[in-house]
Amino acid sequence: MTILSKTTISLASGAAAFAIIGAATIGGISAPVLAKPVAIEAPQTVPNFADAVEAVSPAVVSVKVKTAARPASFQGGSDALPQDHPFRRFFDREFRHDNDRRGRRDAPRRFATSLGSGFFVSADGYIVTNNHVIDQGTEFTVVLNDGEELDATLVGADPKTDLAVLKVDTDDQPYVSFADEPSRVGEWVVAVGNPFGLGGTVTAGIISGMNRDIGSGPYDDFLQIDAAVNKGNSGGPAFNLSGEVVGVNTAIFSPSGGNVGIAFAISARAANEVVSDLIDSGSVTRGWLGVQIQPVTEDIARSLNLDDAQGTIVAEAQGDSPALAAGIEAGDIITAVDGKVIEGPRELARVIAAYEPGKTVELTIIRDGRERALDVNLGTLPGGDRRAAVELNPESGAENSVELADLGLSVIEQDGAIVVADIVPDSAAAEKGLRRGDEIVSINGLEVDAVDSVGKAIAEAIADERKAVLFQLRTGDRSRFVALPMDETKTNRG
Repeated sequence: MTILSKTTISLASGAAAFAIIGAATIGGISAPVLAKPVAIEAPQTVPNFADAVEAVSPAVVSVKVKTAARPASFQGGSDALPQDHPFRRFFDREFRHDNDRRGRRDAPRRFATSLGSGFFVSADGYIVTNNHVIDQGTEFTVVLNDGEELDATLVGADPKTDLAVLKVDTDDQPYVSFADEPSRVGEWVVAVGNPFGLGGTVTAGIISGMNRDIGSGPYDDFLQIDAAVNKGNSGGPAFNLSGEVVGVNTAIFSPSGGNVGIAFAISARAANEVVSDLIDSGSVTRGWLGVQIQPVTEDIARSLNLDDAQGTIVAEAQGDSPALAAGIEAGDIITAVDGKVIEGPRELARVIAAYEPGKTVELTIIRDGRERALDVNLGTLPGGDRRAAVELNPESGAENSVELADLGLSVIEQDGAIVVADIVPDSAAAEKGLRRGDEIVSINGLEVDAVDSVGKAIAEAIADERKAVLFQLRTGDRSRFVALPMDETKTNRG
């Protein structure tokens, strides 16, 4: 156990308080130097949540979802067991009974019920919840604050943001609205929901963080809150003290599965747009650019001689995509869309998704160190073909290889492609995640299709005094950029 050392705090008498941060000598007498106190506009008091909870509770519901559950099957039946196995007789009897009773063993024989939360967003019965609450559901029931149960139908769901909308028949239902103003870290929130099936449970806390990316999808925009959220709270609202919904409780971070004070709620900004689309059309239509993208890291910025690590770099413009048609190329750095500054990949994904297909937008890009503008007519996401991964041929001759010793890798020419043949442990290449079999598409924007072109690209990087070498790699159907720091890199022909 760590024991914190005791700290002495000195308070001045009267209305003001100060801390002594040093001393000055005046006429031989030591006098304290006072730090300026931190001031706020008004004294803060602990809020009373009762009024807000009383106002919003009638709009919060429990969601019961029934799903068809099939009986577990034992592959091969009793024939998969030895003749003297003690369970063989059990399986024979159970299978015969099931066949007699149902006629076929794979028919559903029971239903499973899961519980979640939700809330009304209209007087005529539209209810917001999580997609993972209703996923695979066949019947939906909502339980109102007073215990009344109503049958609900599924209007639409969006797995990418984990949101769904249900509908019940009503015309005078109390409802709540999403907050118009952005939330702030430190703001009080109240979570209302159905943890562990208890129903109508209220917890309180603050917003601990904003714009969290928890890896659940391309449009992650989560609030982090420390109000207690547990199983069954999914889909329930997080309110501010004005009774507005600031987030939809969706996920928790917990080694044990219970509350540890780290919960994530889909922000009101993100949820409001998706919910509106689901109510209007039952689905969400998003603009499609058609690029594989990644962040501009400090290493990538240095390799391209950029002043700032900002924007998102295009790893590949996909075939038959709006991006390819508009002339976007691998290595382009997208810095703005219609004048809106793009900080990174998540922001680009959200901005493009907010446009309707068919909309023409202006992309600001950096190519070869120069800024330029491209007009792109956004499309609708189609199904894509998958390219097979590059397989490394161990029989390829050493005369077609090149070793990049200071970068920690060697490459080989195979079937017209340059492929990573080996990685030195604890090298720059290993640290950046390069793997045997990765195809090298380009180096510092120069296409490489032979070992000689690899040496040429590295030599040009040395001549330009670049601090890093930018590799464009392809693994399967994914393309990415990796910048390897360079320090008098030399090449050795094998």
